[in-house]
Amino acid sequence: MGFTKSAKSLAVSYLRNKIFHRSSTQDRVSFLTRFYSNSCSINMDKVYFRNASDSKDLDIVFRFVNTNLNINREFNFRRQMNEPINAILARIQSNIQSRLAKLYKKSGKPPAEINVKLYSDSYDGNFNEMTFDELFTKDITGLKLQVVDTVYDMVFNPPWISSLKLPSCILAGFVVYPTNVQIQFGQRRHSKGLWYKAKQPTDAEWELCGEGFQYLVTPQDVAYYLKFALTPRNEQGVDGPVVEKVSVSAVQPAPGICPFQMRHRHTPNYLRDPNEIRVVTYNLLADLYASSDYAGSTLFSYCPSKYLQIDYRKPLFINEIIGYNSDLICLQEVDQRIFDFDLKEILEQPPFNFQGIHAPKGSCAEGVAIFFRTSRFELLDSKVTHLGSCISELPVFESLWNQIKENTQLAKRICDRSTTLQTCLLRVKETDKYVLVANTHLYFHPDADHIRLLQTGFSMLFIEHLITQAVKDFNICSRQNIGLIFCGDFNSVPECGIYKLMTEQVADESLEDWRSNSEEAVSNVQLSQPFKMVSACGAPEYTHYTTLFSGCLDYIFYQNDCFELKRYVPLPTEDQLKADAGIPSAVFPSDHVALVADLRFKSES
Repeated sequence: MGFTKSAKSLAVSYLRNKIFHRSSTQDRVSFLTRFYSNSCSINMDKVYFRNASDSKDLDIVFRFVNTNLNINREFNFRRQMNEPINAILARIQSNIQSRLAKLYKKSGKPPAEINVKLYSDSYDGNFNEMTFDELFTKDITGLKLQVVDTVYDMVFNPPWISSLKLPSCILAGFVVYPTNVQIQFGQRRHSKGLWYKAKQPTDAEWELCGEGFQYLVTPQDVAYYLKFALTPRNEQGVDGPVVEKVSVSAVQPAPGICPFQMRHRHTPNYLRDPNEIRVVTYNLLADLYASSDYAGSTLFSYCPSKYLQIDYRKPLFINEIIGYNSDLICLQEVDQRIFDFDLKEILEQPPFNFQGIHAPKGSCAEGVAIFFRTSRFELLDSKVTHLGSCISELPVFESLWNQIKENTQLAKRICDRSTTLQTCLLRVKETDKYVLVANTHLYFHPDADHIRLLQTGFSMLFIEHLITQAVKDFNICSRQNIGLIFCGDFNSVPECGIYKLMTEQVADESLEDWRSNSEEAVSNVQLSQPFKMVSACGAPEYTHYTTLFSGCLDYIFYQNDCFELKRYVPLPTEDQLKADAGIPSAVFPSDHVALVADLRFKSES
């Protein structure tokens, strides 16, 4: 963190905590680069002391400014908590003195004597032989640090912002928010954020334009730079240094009317009926796939590279998601860092107040995620099952596994998969109703219809086991009190066996899916599942649209003896999808479209 212009007239010391602890000269340079990368506005009559609770390191950074001495310079030290205070003060004094000597050597003036001392009006003892380790365990009030003739109140471990970023792409008409916000010794709910704008990032005057952690950028903000100023605060009302972060680029105009904004007209508010649930499923297109050379040259060759960049796509798909005002959100191809620094940053904070759970796809940097609105649901249990190696190990899979394991090529291929099944058992608050939400993203390969069908079969075995176990574990009076919602990118069109298994409860051995790969052909296997499931959006023509392939791959399957469909949000038209040859595009952030449906508990359930 750096200093604003107003901070350049006074000396300030910082004893930094463990986040900035480093063990080499190169690391210390990196630490200082991070420290001064933001603008930091300080309460200038205080000096802040910081030390990690699990470390004896004492990092000290301060800026000493004195016009009489003609000095304006940052100093940094690393000392030990068990080092005598007088030794640390002497080191500070010596370093300042050395710097003055170099300055006065050029001007011919003698160096001034620098006095640095620590004292308290309420303590008559001698600090000289005491260590900071000892000092911070004593109940001494009114501690002060004096540098020359300036006196500062000492504050130990104040609220502190150790990390804060702004997105590189900010679009008019979309919500902007800080990412990777890390507050120490304070709480986000007590901290205060303010948004400002100016024509140039170097302008001295900034116009206040918003308050809070999120700001809806307006068309009037186009060509302005935004600044976010965050005051960290704890529950006792103690403030820490204000950190200011300026956007790296000016606000850009909106890309035009996005089709999802027209879809938002169907979801202007949250559902008010406590028996209704709005569900969203959406494949976001992970950055690791969109940013690859193959994506740019082949998969999405029709899409300009700037629209494939995650910093451009993020504001689109996040604003799309929040505009559906949903209760349950199932996402696929979710990058871990997007989940941590963007989705959670928006969805888990007011006014949305979701809770999110991410399930990585094996060792891959992307996975699936479920978010649920905490005002509606209480989380009872969550599970992550990898539909690969686990299928040969878990007893619940034994019956189906025994039917295919002798086909060694098939067994190896399915066990090598990193496909993930994510489940959450939720209780609908203030009711005796429960929802088991399942979310997956099945194997994609064109010759793998048999693999996907088997993965669905294993998924339904696991889901049936979970519901049976939940009745026992949570004293649920009946299985009928638990409604199943199964969402995801199934990578399977309605003509294939998965749709038949889900909606007709059986996939017999005559299906063509079993022979999608002749060397791994499945014989004498019939799948069944006990749940009466329906596709909430039916079998739309397209949920995925590129120049290489287009079709229906995404579904919201729901248990129709527990729920009834009230409505679903109409999907984009083919003309909208092919306006730029395919998606993603300037107005579509993914190669998939979101499915949105409102379900209602049936009274008899």
